[in-house]
Amino acid sequence: MQLTGIQQIRMVELPDPVIINDTGVLIKMQTVGVCGSDVHYFKYGKIGSQVVQFPFALGHEGAGQVIAVGKAVKSLKVGQRIAIEPAMPCGECDQCLTGREHTCRKLKFLGCPGQAEGCLSEYIIMPESSCIPISDKLSYDQAAISEPLAIGVYAVKQSIPMKGTKIGILGFGPIGMSVLLPALAQGAEKVYVTDKLNKRLEIAKKCGASWTGNPDNEDIVASIKGKEPLLLDVVFECCGKQEAIDQAIEILKPGGKLMIIGIPEFSRWSFDVDTLRRKEITITNVRRQVGCVERALEMMSERLVDVSLMPTHRFTFEDTHKAFELVAGYKDGVMKAMIDFEK
Repeated sequence: MQLTGIQQIRMVELPDPVIINDTGVLIKMQTVGVCGSDVHYFKYGKIGSQVVQFPFALGHEGAGQVIAVGKAVKSLKVGQRIAIEPAMPCGECDQCLTGREHTCRKLKFLGCPGQAEGCLSEYIIMPESSCIPISDKLSYDQAAISEPLAIGVYAVKQSIPMKGTKIGILGFGPIGMSVLLPALAQGAEKVYVTDKLNKRLEIAKKCGASWTGNPDNEDIVASIKGKEPLLLDVVFECCGKQEAIDQAIEILKPGGKLMIIGIPEFSRWSFDVDTLRRKEITITNVRRQVGCVERALEMMSERLVDVSLMPTHRFTFEDTHKAFELVAGYKDGVMKAMIDFEK
C-alpha cells in the first residue's frame, strides 16, 4: 500500500523483496497497527522536516513471520513469529555509543520519509537486530502493539521514580493508554485522564484510571485541582494540543515533570513562562523509545499490562485506506485500528 498523495492510498504490485545483506530477514507481514504519526503523513504529507516523497509506504507497528534469513543471521529461524522494532540505528555514532540509539545520527526508521519504506506491504526485509521473537503466549496484535507500548514504557521509566506518584495523561489514544498501563504497573497511585472522545474515557476507566474528564464538557483543571490540592507529580501530554500543554502546567505541582509525547500539527509550542518558572517545571520531550520493545513484550507476556482494549477496529489489507480515514477522522470512538494481511 502506497501513499500516493494527500489522503490517497492505493495498492500496487511490486517485485518481492530479496535479501541482499547477510543480516537481512525476509518477513511475511501478519498485522499492522495504524499510528498517529502515520495519519500525520496521510493528512499533511509531513511531520515537521520529514516530508513524504510520493509514492511512499507507511506503517511501523508490525508483526509477522520469518520466511527467509541471510547467511549471517543466527538468532532467528524460518517460521518464527516476530515483533518488529522499527528503529534501525547505525550502532557507531556518538549517540548510539552513549545508549541513545533512538537519536542515532544515521537512524533509519520504518515508514519514515527519507529513511525506510514502511511495513504496509505483504513482505518486507528488516535487519536481524529489528526482529524480536515472540512466545506462544503473545498474539500478533500484542507483538505489533509492543511498539507504541514501548514508548509509554520509556516515558514512564524516565518520570515515575517510585510508588505513590500521582499523574495526569492528557489525550487517551493509543499512546495515552501505552502510558497508563506501565504507569500503573510501576506503582502510580492515581491517574487522571482526559480526552475529547467519551468512548476512549470509558476504556481508560476499564484500564484503571482513577478519574476521567472531557475538556469539552468541563473545566478539567478545576476538577483535578479540586481532587488534588497539592497537584500532580507528572503529566504526560499525549495529544499534541496547545491547550493540553497549558492545562498540564496548571495541574503540575512545583518541581513536577511535563512529559511531551504528542506530535502537534504546528511548529512551535508556547508556555506560560511565569508559572513554568515559579514552579520550576521540568520539560522532557519523549522521542520514540530506546531499548524498551523487549520490556514491553515481557510486560505483556507476564500479564503486567493488558492491551486487549486497545484494538477497537479491524480492516483487511485491501481496506487500508478505510482504516486511515477512520483514524484520521477520530470516527466511531476509534482507539487503534489494526490491519490484517490474512483474512
